[in-house]
Amino acid sequence: MKENSKSILFVCMGNICRSPTAEGVFRHHVDERGLGDRIVADSAGTHAYHVGEPPDRRAFAAAERRGISLAKIRARRVSDRDFEEFDYIIAMDEDNQRHLLEQAPEEHRSKVQLFLSFAAVDEIEVPDPYYGGAAGFERVLDLVEEASRGLLETLT
Repeated sequence: MKENSKSILFVCMGNICRSPTAEGVFRHHVDERGLGDRIVADSAGTHAYHVGEPPDRRAFAAAERRGISLAKIRARRVSDRDFEEFDYIIAMDEDNQRHLLEQAPEEHRSKVQLFLSFAAVDEIEVPDPYYGGAAGFERVLDLVEEASRGLLETLT
């Protein structure tokens, strides 16, 4: 990566709904602004439930309807190296933020933040849409779009 570049890791529980959606949306915004050589994004889960799997078909379809592809994303678990390699480790909710803070070495704990802290919304957490219907995935996209714009403004 180039000097002055930034790396972001988006994290939810299983890395098949919220965090891959965040990765895809954020990358889309980065590419639209021509910043792909300066800002990289990835996603992971705090749990290994779905390692190697593609995003949930409902998350995939909701993103596709907005012109965002999640096709190349595969679930993985957060590794100890992630805390060294990423500048920002962005949790979708407080439970996963707690897991990350427990795993993070002391010197990297400040990297762990909640995604919606970058959004002008009343919510604190991106809700998990896994056990709900299509409307939940659309709500996740709305929140992720807003937070992605805020994070990108923070980085630039």
